[in-house]
Amino acid sequence: MAHPTEYTKKKECEVKAIPLEEKKRLVKEGKAHWFFPHHMIEQVLQCLAIIMILVTFSIIFPAHLGVKADPFDTPAHIKPEWYFLAAFYTLKFAQYFDFLGSWAPKILGIVIQGIAVTALLLVPFLDRGGAERRPSKRPIAMAVGSVSALLTILFSLLGWLT
Repeated sequence: MAHPTEYTKKKECEVKAIPLEEKKRLVKEGKAHWFFPHHMIEQVLQCLAIIMILVTFSIIFPAHLGVKADPFDTPAHIKPEWYFLAAFYTLKFAQYFDFLGSWAPKILGIVIQGIAVTALLLVPFLDRGGAERRPSKRPIAMAVGSVSALLTILFSLLGWLT
């Protein structure tokens, strides 16, 4: 058998496979074993053992992360970025309707925002100013746009202050 350095002198990183007949002979003598299924079974058993150990530890020592999160209960210290302040205050504003029931703040906070977006989407269909571009000739568009802008600014300021 040739010395390992002789193989590397011929070609860099050349891998020589054992001929099949020699491999069969080594397996019969007990000096080698086949990759499949012997080595594969070893690896699968080792992986299963590690998984069993991890599952056992996770059952014996479970992770206690605290109370479950409530998506409808915002902690007092949470503040969104400035561009979400109007939507944030809309959800806070809906809390004033809790006299209607416990469902009201949760549902109305979402519905109010949906109504606002729907109103903005309906403006082109409601405003029949046609080709007229002067604001004085388009009262519906100006009223909806002004109210939307004022409410957005007002709710953003109130969300920032609370």
